[in-house]
Amino acid sequence: MVVGPGTVSDQVPLAPDPVPGGTAAAKAIEGRSLGRIAWNRLKRDKVAMTGAVVVILLILVAIFAPLIVKLLGDPPNDFHQDLIDPNTLAPKGGTGISADHLFGVEPLNGRDIFSRVVYGARISLLIAFLSTMLSVLLGSTMGVIAGFFGGWVDAVISRLMDIFLAFPLLVFAIALAGVIPDRAFGLSGDALRIAMLIFIIGFFSWPYIGRIIRGQTLSLREREFVEASRSLGARGPYIIVKEMLPNLVAPILIYATLLIPTNIIFEASLSFLGVGIRPPTASWGGMLSEAARFYTIWHFIFFPGMAIFITVLAFNLFGDGLRDALDPKGRR
Repeated sequence: MVVGPGTVSDQVPLAPDPVPGGTAAAKAIEGRSLGRIAWNRLKRDKVAMTGAVVVILLILVAIFAPLIVKLLGDPPNDFHQDLIDPNTLAPKGGTGISADHLFGVEPLNGRDIFSRVVYGARISLLIAFLSTMLSVLLGSTMGVIAGFFGGWVDAVISRLMDIFLAFPLLVFAIALAGVIPDRAFGLSGDALRIAMLIFIIGFFSWPYIGRIIRGQTLSLREREFVEASRSLGARGPYIIVKEMLPNLVAPILIYATLLIPTNIIFEASLSFLGVGIRPPTASWGGMLSEAARFYTIWHFIFFPGMAIFITVLAFNLFGDGLRDALDPKGRR
């Protein structure tokens, strides 16, 4: 049967032209979210990924400290006087490092250093994470309010930030530790000391992130999408929550990862000065304070010092990589 050239219903559709180097049916281009793009950038940064792996390992060590100590060490507060030379008060053999004591034992009392370093990770990371969360919550809230509303609100909050930044935090921590009783607010012992350190570090550190978020908010409130929301009748709280906060997630995450190592060092400093976690509870700063009396015994000060060094370095490397991934234009 001959088909006329003008018959539409009988026309046969033409096959698509073959794609050079591919199949006839071209695959649809898959869209990528901003989060996935940032993740791809972060994966290519080997240094940042190394820091992230170390951070994850440290968190796992802190969580499973009792199991790790049970398998590889002794309880952190058990004395081993049989491993101490009674004449020099130093561990026998110089360090006491063995298969049962991977990092050796402390002079004078023979406590296992490996177990105390592992348990010290729980104290340092717990205080650092919770104090950072408090700082981020307060700083982000005050920074957004100051930057968005401006005027006298901005002036009051900015001056409050200046007061907190000028406050002698270390002196205040020492004074507060001296006046707090052994039991307060329904807490006692280590729980009270941990809560006190979280409050001091977190409450007095919020202006650092508050200034950054205020500056970002001042820039965002003049953007077109904020003006469009205002023109549609959106109120301030809606604009802050729905329009501005999603754009502030990146700087908040970046600064939080860089604030954690700062808080770790500050907690270790307070424990080193004797106003942090009290003995016999293990903490890295407290171990360094005790090791200062035995400075000739290298392993006593080396392992807790290296724990702080590796932890702070890992968080800083990961924070720098996260900043480059989320804000590639700010990369130097």
